[in-house]
Formats: sequence, structure tokens, C-alpha cells
Amino acid sequence: MSPAEVTVHVNRGSTNTLEPASTALETDGSFRLSLTGHESPAHVHCRLDGDLERIASLAGANYYVEPDSVTTVPVAVDADAIDQPVDGCLEILTGYGSESVAIDVTVVPGPPGVDVDESLAEPTRTEPEPTPLEQVVDRMTNGSGLDSGTLAVLALGMVALAIATLTTASIASPVATAGLGIVVAGVVVALFLLLQ
Repeated sequence: MSPAEVTVHVNRGSTNTLEPASTALETDGSFRLSLTGHESPAHVHCRLDGDLERIASLAGANYYVEPDSVTTVPVAVDADAIDQPVDGCLEILTGYGSESVAIDVTVVPGPPGVDVDESLAEPTRTEPEPTPLEQVVDRMTNGSGLDSGTLAVLALGMVALAIATLTTASIASPVATAGLGIVVAGVVVALFLLLQ
């Protein structure tokens, strides 16, 4: 979010004139003053007044404003140092003090800070889903056991895999290799369906 801004037109229409776009500003942080030059160049002096002076500071006091250009004056505000609104004014002078305008500034306390739990910075890691074979091994090692139907399908699957592997090794043809792939896929699907 960009900081608040107040604009003052310098020498618009005649020399040594200042025209603020607004005469009041409310902010909860730093803001900027935009000095918009017009027909002729000018030396402009800026200062803070009132309670605003104790929580804000200007980047500089004196500025040279060229015609048809914008000179930006940053105003740093320490809104964290306050717990209630602070009023003051930003005064802009030109023509060696013959012309001046004052912009009323109210600084309100900023929103309270949010404490972030450090554990949120650590990435969460999720365990991948176990494969059907890992589920079978896990059930067997955890002592939860398998029912007789699952054991029978597991034994038949192992026998089918052994036969398909031996056949593929002895024939060594692409058709036998494709058959082995089909048997492996069938055993995996059967185990998956049994464990659901």
C-alpha cells in the first residue's frame, strides 16, 4: 500500500503562491508532500509544528521547485510510538516567508502488530500414500494380521508373478513381456481392492 500524500501547487497563476489540494490529512504512518511546480521556479521551506514535530521528521527543510515538475518531500512518521491520535501541522512557505500554508495533520495509531508463530515458517511434510504391497507388509509386521481371503489372493498373486517371470525369461519375446506386465498390474489391482 502506498503512503498517504498531500499535494501543494507552487506558483500556479502567479509568483509566490501556494495552493494546497487539501488542508487536512489523517494518516497512520509516513506520508509524502508533493510540491507541484507551475509557471516559475520557487524556493520552498517546509517545517513541522505542534505535537507532530515529536513523532515525525522531514527529509530536508528547503527545496527548489522547478516549473512543470513535482518535488517529493518524504515525511517519516513513527506511529508505533503513540497510542492515541497526535495533531500538528505541516507548514509550507515560499517567497522568503511572504506566502505560507498550513496543512493540519492527524496521526492515528497504526493497527496492532500480529505475532506470528515461528512454527508457521516450517514447511509441512506429508507422508506419501503407501502402496498396496507396503500396506500388506505393514499389516503383517504390526500383528494386525490378514484374513484368509487376502492371504489366498496374495499367495496366488505371488505364484502368478513367478510363473509369468519364468515364462518371460524362457521365451524372451515382447508378447511374454507384455503378459508379465499385465499379471503384475492385475496383482497390484487385486491387492489394492482387498485393502480398501
